[in-house]
Amino acid sequence: MKRPALRRTPGARAPLLLTVPALLAVAFLMLPLVGILARTSWGELGTHLTAEPTTQALRLSLLVSLWALGLSLLFGVPLAWLLARVPFPGKAFVRSLVLLPMVLPPTVGGVALLLAFGRRGLLGPWLEDTFGITLPFHTSGAVLAATFVAMPFLVISLEGALGGLRPRYEETAASLGASPVRVFLTVTLPMVAPGLIAGAALTWARALGEFGATITFAGNLPGTTQTLPLQVYLLLQESPEAATSVSLLLLAIAMIVLIALRGRWTGTPGDHRDRPAPRPEEPTGTTPDILPEPPAYVREKAPQERWPLHADVTGFTRLALAADPGTTIAVVGPNGAGKTTLLRALLGLTPRAHARLRLGDTDVTALPPHRRGVAWVPQDGALFPHLSALSNTAYGLRTHGVPRAEARREAQSWLDRLGVGHLAHRKPGQLSGGQAQRVALARALAARPRLLLLDEPLAALDQTTRAHVRHTLRRHLAEFGGVCLIVTHDPVEAVSLADRVLVLDDGRVLQDEPPAEVTRHPRSPWVARMLGRNAWPGTATADGLQLAGGGRLVVAEPLVPGTEALAVIAPEAVSVHREKPTGSPRNIWPGTVREITSGGSRLRLLITSDRAPDLVAEITPQAAAELRIADGTQVWTGVKATEVTVVPL
Repeated sequence: MKRPALRRTPGARAPLLLTVPALLAVAFLMLPLVGILARTSWGELGTHLTAEPTTQALRLSLLVSLWALGLSLLFGVPLAWLLARVPFPGKAFVRSLVLLPMVLPPTVGGVALLLAFGRRGLLGPWLEDTFGITLPFHTSGAVLAATFVAMPFLVISLEGALGGLRPRYEETAASLGASPVRVFLTVTLPMVAPGLIAGAALTWARALGEFGATITFAGNLPGTTQTLPLQVYLLLQESPEAATSVSLLLLAIAMIVLIALRGRWTGTPGDHRDRPAPRPEEPTGTTPDILPEPPAYVREKAPQERWPLHADVTGFTRLALAADPGTTIAVVGPNGAGKTTLLRALLGLTPRAHARLRLGDTDVTALPPHRRGVAWVPQDGALFPHLSALSNTAYGLRTHGVPRAEARREAQSWLDRLGVGHLAHRKPGQLSGGQAQRVALARALAARPRLLLLDEPLAALDQTTRAHVRHTLRRHLAEFGGVCLIVTHDPVEAVSLADRVLVLDDGRVLQDEPPAEVTRHPRSPWVARMLGRNAWPGTATADGLQLAGGGRLVVAEPLVPGTEALAVIAPEAVSVHREKPTGSPRNIWPGTVREITSGGSRLRLLITSDRAPDLVAEITPQAAAELRIADGTQVWTGVKATEVTVVPL
């Protein structure tokens, strides 16, 4: 198949003022390499490279560079992790120390090593007297010099990779029961492997080519410290042709390393990033997330332990929470209300709030996250991208010591229960949004948690997929033996999934009641608006409400004067007229239509007025046509006093 030609986008042509210097820079970098190729005695290349001094120096270079790489991995990986993840005093100074060997002249580095580890250095006499170790003019000295100049490449590369890894993957692994060491080995390292490999390759190549620090600190002793770069230096004086051949060998090694990395060390988007295989197309006429019912054997309910919840949360979010096993609680509130802080406090992952948490008869307050039995499903699921759906689901079981074969069988059973068993061997990048959410839920439930936390699990899905996943989630929450908390901004999720709705604002509980009661009498303007109602706060008067935004509202059942209250008006209770009405509405305001949106079979109008807060009304398209409603139309709105619900705050 013929590939389409690439088209230049407008403005892609480089200006001449930049092109000429850039080409000169490329020529400047290329000419020395061309010089080596042009001056190489190709007929004698084999003889030069197989000479005994050269092979001896090559063996020593490989030995020194591999030891330097090993030491860099041993000490550099923990250092990179600390720099990327742990705040501590003097962090900027430590990072400067790491970068120093990269900008320090190598000979100065050699002098510094000599003054530190030489026979008259700071530690040299003690090492020699106590352990009999002499580093200068010894192979170990060459290893030390190569490690000193090469390790920064590993640390900087890995620190960047760790800094770019979002912590939700590691936090999710901890919630599934993985200890910090296991999280580091099974999640962190595999996910930063490209950065680690790139850093290790650069470290090895830099150690292989080290010259200045080595000759200054370790000397140039054949068979002991005379590495290949030092051999080139000697050959330049005795046999320039041989020096050119050995230089070509070092050049080839360096180019092979750089080509193999393909720019990974720069973090530049492009070909080096692993791309997930494209998701297979679904058969025409089917919806990807409408999946077949699982087999009968996995639809049977297994016996469940029961885990009631008791929590006292202090800090930014302050509340007392108790729930019986099998209870699902929807946590709602505006951004910044403390919803996610509540979940992270129950997980033990935030200093902003502290939770005294009891699950069943066990107080888990003092336990680390991986021992609490609290499973967390973040908004995007946080499936580990390097594991298949089956391995993701079995992860929590494996952390609890379940044998591999048994864990995979149980994981497959959970995937089957959620209708995604046929996707077990796919990687997360090959799953649709709805499929990934089902796998994430299966992974959390398979970990046998005592408490399940879902942070907007359906927010990223389209409406059709969300309905199917919500149906699946409702069915399996009914079988869960613990308590489930769901953070959501969707009133349909709150009403259809939850037994209780917990309304938070500024870290405090405004309402904790069944969904029907919250729907009838919302005590928060945000919740009322989430439910599609008009919500106006104010102060009660003898006949109604003095609105906080200006204006007065007459109600049928006024509260005690002076009471802070919230007036709730359904959009369908608002009448819209082109002329001032003369009928029964006691609340009448002129206004201007500022926005028209479609909501199913009705139109929602946003009407602004200088006599009342913004008001949302619902009318039929036929009524809108009869009233000739358009953006900017001047209208009158009316609300009967009996249509206003007033809730004390």
